[in-house]
Parts: sequence; structure tokens; C-alpha cells
Amino acid sequence: MFFSDRNRARALVRGGPLAPEIRGEVIFKNVPEGTWVCAEIYGLPPYQPATEERPPIGPHGFHIHGFGNCKVGNPEDPFKAAGGHWNPENQPHGNHAGDFPVLFSNNGYARMCFFTNKFRVKDIIGRSVIIHEYPDDYRSQPAGNSGPRFACGVIRYY
Repeated sequence: MFFSDRNRARALVRGGPLAPEIRGEVIFKNVPEGTWVCAEIYGLPPYQPATEERPPIGPHGFHIHGFGNCKVGNPEDPFKAAGGHWNPENQPHGNHAGDFPVLFSNNGYARMCFFTNKFRVKDIIGRSVIIHEYPDDYRSQPAGNSGPRFACGVIRYY
């Protein structure tokens, strides 16, 4: 029989139609005064600098979204069922509980850990992690202009 640890959760992240090669996981662990978050992601697209016509591809916006639904829906605009950024305190963008640092890709690979005091593991169960095409600007309202949703994973105890 399997017993989950209520102090740990993870999201198995999978790319959608815009970036199907993305795979990885995000681990969440309760620590004193907050949560330790570690992401390990493979298959991110190569960085492309901004042009006058479009924002850069990468570093990638990275957030918790409100709903644990990674249904693709429209393949040209996937993962909309995950809703917007998780923002339980109704804060302006840049200070949402679900706003994370951007993911920097090195030959398609990103690995990062950080601490947040904005939530505990129990608060995010059943929500989703989304990786976006563009970097988050941490100021545009309501969601940082991070562009299309490349990958999604539902957060579950494990």
C-alpha cells in the first residue's frame, strides 16, 4: 500500500502541441517558514533573442496556475483550462503566490531550486505548473506577458 507524504508534492510536466519535447518535474517540499521548490526540465526550445516582431523565446515564464487541468484544448493556444496565475491574496502581478523565477535553458535543460514563503504544499495540491514561451516581465497585469503555454503538470502529493 502506498502512503503519500503530505509534506511533499510534485508536478510531472509535459509539453503540449507548441513544444511537445518538454518533459520534467517540479518538486515542492515543506521546510521551516515556507516551501522549497526544485524544477528539472528537459527539451526546452533553444533561446532566440527578441526581434521587433516578437518577444524572445526563453528564458521561460514559470508559474503555478489556478486549476489542475492540463487539457490541451485549442492546440494553437493550449492549457487554457489551467486558468490564470494562482493569486490567493489578490496581489498585483509580480507578487502572486504562483509567480516563480524564469527558467533559463542550457541546451534545452533547466534545473533550479528556490525558497518561497508564499504557500505551503497543502495550498497548491490540485493546481498546475505552466511553462511559457516568453520570459515573465513581472509587471504587466494581470500575468506578465509570458506568452503561449508550452508545458503543463498537475501538482499532486507523492
